[in-house]
Amino acid sequence: MTPPSPRPRVVVLRGLGLGDVLAAVPALRALRTALPDAEIALVGPRDPAALLRDAGLVDTVVAHQGLGPLPRAVHGADVAVNLHGHGPESHRLLLATGPRRLVAFGDAASRTAGPTWESDEHERARWCRLVASAFDVAADPDDTLLAVTLPEPSVRDAVVVHAGAAAGSRRWPAERWAAVAARLDADGPVALTGSPAERGLAEQVATLAGLPPGSVVAGTTDVRALAALVASALLVVSSDTGVAHLAPAFGTPSVTLFGPTSPAAWGPPEGGRHHVVWHGAGHRGDPHGAALDPALGAIGVDEVVAAARAALRAGLPPAGLGTARA
Repeated sequence: MTPPSPRPRVVVLRGLGLGDVLAAVPALRALRTALPDAEIALVGPRDPAALLRDAGLVDTVVAHQGLGPLPRAVHGADVAVNLHGHGPESHRLLLATGPRRLVAFGDAASRTAGPTWESDEHERARWCRLVASAFDVAADPDDTLLAVTLPEPSVRDAVVVHAGAAAGSRRWPAERWAAVAARLDADGPVALTGSPAERGLAEQVATLAGLPPGSVVAGTTDVRALAALVASALLVVSSDTGVAHLAPAFGTPSVTLFGPTSPAAWGPPEGGRHHVVWHGAGHRGDPHGAALDPALGAIGVDEVVAAARAALRAGLPPAGLGTARA
């Protein structure tokens, strides 16, 4: 009997944060469709990437962030796909692993052939275009839903308010978050999320809003627990940060406040379920800046509350695919 042929090995680099990994979901779904028999390894942050593995978009996760040398485990792949950047650094990182084929945007410095990088393209559309052009497969940038079994959430039917962001330019003032949280408390229990480093900020928002200490879950949830909370929530309200991408992944209505970066580049799928608040037409700020971006600072409390109420009214029964509880 002839032994079965080994599965083709595909390595995908996306060594960035939670929101970045979730922005790659449509492209990875198209890649899985194009190469159904391949063994796909996602090189990226362990816990966010594990959500995509559990959803069946990839087979394995190789924990890695940034542009350091890649582990030996991903060397010698049949195909390497660069969903991290447009080179030359990330191209050279993958080329150093010796793949038989590199799928990437064209870059003269690394002598890589591929489609032209478009700087103003939406992040999800960009990677869908790359995969579609390389494998002649349809790729829908709005195909963001994940089918994942999740743990029981710490709070059900919550209004999730996430006041933090990695950079100061994307942090709306705590006083305004508190005013929003206080008014949305009438629509459901407010859960104030965040990283361990953001727990103090969440506690400040809770105090200013007159919410009980139990409303603060910042620092107590890993990625899967946060996903469970979002999947069962009535609404997610946040700035342009990782948790904003969890809402479209699980069909939860959302309101996202945009500041230095336009929703044309990072916004959620269009439709009544997801609302954006943005006063930056013609403005391009620094998403890594230390000071509050003026476009984000121009957003007022009343309009965020109005957008939240509109999202709640438009919210249909949860559209998440198979968000069963463990």
